[in-house]
Amino acid sequence: QVQLVESGGGLVQPGGSLRLSCAASGSIFTTFFIMYSMGWYRQAPGKERELVAAVTSDGGPEYVDSVKGRFFISREKNVVYLQMNSLTPEDTAVYYCWAQPTRYSDGYWGQGTQVTVSS
Repeated sequence: QVQLVESGGGLVQPGGSLRLSCAASGSIFTTFFIMYSMGWYRQAPGKERELVAAVTSDGGPEYVDSVKGRFFISREKNVVYLQMNSLTPEDTAVYYCWAQPTRYSDGYWGQGTQVTVSS
């Protein structure tokens, strides 16, 4: 069973930055293999969960249009990071880490971390 542990959320003023981290562990797969895909989703109150950014082991990063040029995703083996710059109140949401062990397997979710952008 893959476990995803997130960290780095919090309260930040508009224009500020935060860095989220997520580490995958808990199975033989994560010990010996690289997850095929890792990424971040977010869900704001009253809205559907949306993909923010993702990166696969055989491709480049993908971003939702609203964060392009402000957010940057990176990974080191089975740890994924989301650097969030120039934050706005519209970025306020619970951010969820997501990981997919192989191209054809189901994904796993983290517990979520709250990001609040407010003055």
